[in-house]
Amino acid sequence: MELCERAKEIAIILKQEHPNPKTELTHKNEYQLAVSVVLSAQTTDKKVNEVTPKLFQKYKSWEELANANLSDVTNLIHGVNFHKGKAERLIKAGKFITSEFHGKLPRTISELIKIPGVARKSANVIMQELWDIAEGIVVDTHVMRVSQRVGLTKEKDPKKIEIDLMKIIPKKYWRNFSGAMVLHGRYICVARKPKCEECVLNYYCDWSMSKV
Repeated sequence: MELCERAKEIAIILKQEHPNPKTELTHKNEYQLAVSVVLSAQTTDKKVNEVTPKLFQKYKSWEELANANLSDVTNLIHGVNFHKGKAERLIKAGKFITSEFHGKLPRTISELIKIPGVARKSANVIMQELWDIAEGIVVDTHVMRVSQRVGLTKEKDPKKIEIDLMKIIPKKYWRNFSGAMVLHGRYICVARKPKCEECVLNYYCDWSMSKV
C-alpha cells in the first residue's frame, strides 16, 4: 500500500472513531487554554486540571498574570513538572501578550511561537482548539508513538515527524487527525501494553504485527 493511501485511510478511520476530538484541558476562554497548554508540557492534562482552578481564580487575565508574584505562581502550579521554569515563562508570556498583542492571542503559528513557553506543538493545539485553524499537525508523545507504530514515519524528532505527516495526510484531515491521534495514543495505543484488540488501526500497525 502506498504511504499516502495508508495515511489517508488512517485519517478517515480516526475521524470516524473521533468525529469531534477536543482537548481534555479544562478551560473557559483563550487565556485559560493557552496557560493550560503551557503547563501541560511533560505533564498530564489531569494534573494540569488539578492546579489551574486556583491559578485562574487569582489571575484572571494576561495582564493580571503579567503583574503576578513569581513565588505565588510557582506555589499555585507546584503540582506540575518543571513548575519553577513554567511559572517564569507564564509571567513573561503575560507581559509579552499584554505589550505586543494587547492582551489577545494572535492567530498564526509564526506569531504564537514568539510567546514565552509556546513552541510549535503548543501553537498548533491553541490554533486548532480555539479557532479550528490547522496550519500544522500536533505532534506530542502520543502522536509520535502511534505514527511510528502504524508506519507513517520513521523519524524521532517531533518537527521532522510533523513534516512527514503533513506531506502524506490531506490538509482537510489535519485538525481531526491531531486531536484523534492524541486520544488514541492516550487511551488505546499506550506506551506499555497497548490495547491492540481494541485498536481500530490494528490492520496498519507494524508494531503490533512484530509482537505476534
